[in-house]
Amino acid sequence: MDPLDGRTRHYRDFYSPPAGGSDSPLWLVVGNCQAEALRRVLDTVPGRPYRTARIPPVHELTARDLPYLDALLARTSVLLSQPIRPDYRDLPLGTDQLVDRLAPGAMCIRWPVIRYAGLYPFQAIVRRPADRSLNPPVVPYHDLRTVSAARAGRSPEDPWNVDVSAGQISAVAALSRDELARREDRDCDVGVADLLPTFGADAAHTVNHPGNPLLEALAQRILDRHRCAP
Repeated sequence: MDPLDGRTRHYRDFYSPPAGGSDSPLWLVVGNCQAEALRRVLDTVPGRPYRTARIPPVHELTARDLPYLDALLARTSVLLSQPIRPDYRDLPLGTDQLVDRLAPGAMCIRWPVIRYAGLYPFQAIVRRPADRSLNPPVVPYHDLRTVSAARAGRSPEDPWNVDVSAGQISAVAALSRDELARREDRDCDVGVADLLPTFGADAAHTVNHPGNPLLEALAQRILDRHRCAP
């Protein structure tokens, strides 16, 4: 890798870990864009008995990155991974595949891909059904009211808003929480679906970008889970 390349410098812990660095156990956080946010929260824990490493989000990893990832996995004490399907993007990046490359004695804690529509009932992420890891043209985020107006042939000057009752918005929030809880029960060791009402408007910035209070609560549950592990 080019040491002067911006990506290489930004992810220097991944591409060029410092020699003779900390002896603290490595906690490797793997997942989508939520992973780096969670890692930064974990890095603020006072007196933390571990270290972390900034790595690219899983959807940006390429075959060229695998040797660097494997080198980190071999030194990892705790893998913190979102549920990732086997052979994600035709690469051995599935959670179970990562676990198989850990050193003996290392552990894995699975945490959720957080999606919550309760604050943004009109927001949708639109991706290619054949490969949901790819972004569509322009942007993946859309407002369903705008999509509906465009489909109906309305001009920008035409009314496009939709009247929605408080009960309907509450129903969307409940369905979204229930779906997250279902995925957590199926795929994860820790979850946060039960906490979403606690944080109100601070729970999320978009349907798939949780707010800091929720990330802090997730980090605490990960720490608690690790302390309880055999």
